[in-house]
Amino acid sequence: MNGKLHSLTDVLKKTLFFFETMTVAEMAPHVQKIILRDFNGVQAEDKVSRCLKQNRCFEENGSGQWSLNLEGERDNDSFYAILLKRQQPMSIKEVYRGGSKNKRKFKSMVSEVAGLISDGRFIQLSNGYWGLTEWEVETGRYSLKQLVIKALKTHPGGLSANQAYELVNSWKPTTIKAIEGVLEKFPYFEKVGDGVWSYNSAGQIAYDALTKRFLVSLTRQRERWVKERDKRNGKQAAIERQLREIESAYRETAAALALKMEESGRQEQLVTQMAEKDLLLSLRKKEIFRYREHIMKLEAKSNSILYQCRLWVKKARDGEEDNRKLREALRKNQTSLETLFTKLQQYKEKDRENKARLVELKDRHATRVAELQTEIVELKNKLDRTLEIAVHEERGLKEEINSLSNDLKEALETRDEAQRNLRFAQQELNRHKEEKKNIESRVNNPLVRMAMRIYSWFGGYKNYTAS
Repeated sequence: MNGKLHSLTDVLKKTLFFFETMTVAEMAPHVQKIILRDFNGVQAEDKVSRCLKQNRCFEENGSGQWSLNLEGERDNDSFYAILLKRQQPMSIKEVYRGGSKNKRKFKSMVSEVAGLISDGRFIQLSNGYWGLTEWEVETGRYSLKQLVIKALKTHPGGLSANQAYELVNSWKPTTIKAIEGVLEKFPYFEKVGDGVWSYNSAGQIAYDALTKRFLVSLTRQRERWVKERDKRNGKQAAIERQLREIESAYRETAAALALKMEESGRQEQLVTQMAEKDLLLSLRKKEIFRYREHIMKLEAKSNSILYQCRLWVKKARDGEEDNRKLREALRKNQTSLETLFTKLQQYKEKDRENKARLVELKDRHATRVAELQTEIVELKNKLDRTLEIAVHEERGLKEEINSLSNDLKEALETRDEAQRNLRFAQQELNRHKEEKKNIESRVNNPLVRMAMRIYSWFGGYKNYTAS
């Protein structure tokens, strides 16, 4: 019989006709493969159960086993006889065209299609044709387990494995090993003798119920496992977030250390500039003092001013001696700092640049000293010319002495301020030494070294050395 079955009712009719009696749980998997592919197991069983209860051609024996009523209705006997005679599907219109003598009587027999649907002898195809349930059954669609159950049901006394193989092989090609595997796999196939197997329907019902309970518990276990997995994933995400925060803290620490090193370099540059300014200031003071000495020799009345100037010169020399000691201490500190900085390879290039700048500053200093010496020579020449006209310019010289006295006071005030700045710079230098020691102790910490290595692995080492 060619053509697909029209509905779920027709599939159930063919299935129950072949197997005689089956439970809903046994029918559902087979029906689900044929017509209920979009339904899950529970939905398929519910659909099959409702279809069985809605059609009166299906009967239940009270223990969950369903069977097909093949008695049918008397009104459909004529149509049954026609199909039985033709042995091929027919539509109702073909029967009308067949020239039946009593069409009215036939119309009354098949006036309602529902009468054929509820009759267990008829099945409807998808093309609108009707056939008989007893015609050839496509046994190849059924599973091997169902075919073995069918064979053992038809022989209540039991069958051997070879006999079951011969019977099942006539329905569906198989092997003796497959039959033996099915018989040994399920517990409701029982051995009643030497190699004789029988079927226990009650055992199958209990086995199916136990399987359902196991699947339900397995589903619950899977849900619990999914929840635990989500919880573990959440914890893992939190740990990864903490690791990222720690990594960012390490990067910030490395950046702070780099900034600190840069600030120390700036401090060194400021100290160098202060030393240069101090040197220029001392040279300027010496120039002023020499100029005043020549002027005081020309003026006898300026002996008292000269005495005071000598006192200031002595103080200035003491200040210069102090400055020299400070510069020596500063040079020693610079030497110690340079020896420490040479241990860090990333500051070699910067040290070379500082040395080049220092050479350039020395050149500038030498140039400035030469200029000052030239100015001194010029001043000496001016002094010689001034001696010739000193008598005539006494009044002007007194006024100039007064102005120079004011300049000297300002210079002294400037020197005091420079000394205060120098002391402040010395304090800053000591503070930076302490900070350098603290930084060295932190850098020697294994955690900080590991953070610097991690930072260098991520490509931050080049940026760090470039800064």
